[in-house]
Amino acid sequence: MTFLLISATAMAQPGQRNMDPEEMAKRQTEQLKEAVGLDNEQEKKAHEIYLETGKKMSAMREEMQGGGFEGMREKMQEMRAEQDKELKKVLTEAQWKKYEKFQEERRSRMGQGRPGGGRR
Repeated sequence: MTFLLISATAMAQPGQRNMDPEEMAKRQTEQLKEAVGLDNEQEKKAHEIYLETGKKMSAMREEMQGGGFEGMREKMQEMRAEQDKELKKVLTEAQWKKYEKFQEERRSRMGQGRPGGGRR
């Protein structure tokens, strides 16, 4: 669910829709670093997690162009849940709480600018 929100934000912003997985992973890692305060090792691991998920999602988008959006959304939500599970292993308990708060604030902001709560 978390990555869904991050991806939805990225897709909603002009010029970022075509961002490659490496660029997206760098951006997400920077956001996480700013939000929870990562050390160098955590930053490296988080980047690897984001990059792996980004590559899988990019490949899925390529495969499913032209239809199957609902099925794709479900699969992406599963990938994001797995990503969160991996991130939780990297973060301390205090950082994880900050991360959850960061995600809640992000969800709140996403719901404000668009009718229908931010979903497309």
